[in-house]
Amino acid sequence: MAVETRFVVVRNGADKMTFTSKKEADAYDKMLDVADNLSEFIEESKIVEDKEQLEQLAFYLAQERDTLARLLKGGPVKKVASKPAKKADVAAIKTAANQ
Repeated sequence: MAVETRFVVVRNGADKMTFTSKKEADAYDKMLDVADNLSEFIEESKIVEDKEQLEQLAFYLAQERDTLARLLKGGPVKKVASKPAKKADVAAIKTAANQ
């Protein structure tokens, strides 16, 4: 019998994503924290009123935080290599925001 270690990111009592390494799970959890903070920040501006679009925008910005940080420092638009958003990730952030 094989033993397999898995790391589960849990938000508000619900499993959001499962990883095989602690480093990946921690990075995903941090990205979700950034997305939550961005969502609150953007919501205060009243620029985006649709809750779903707000969550998608916050999630996208959190995933692209390295590029965003460079842009805020006056750097070029050129993206830093990052993982593309998965539909499961977007669904996870929507679920977390609704709880």
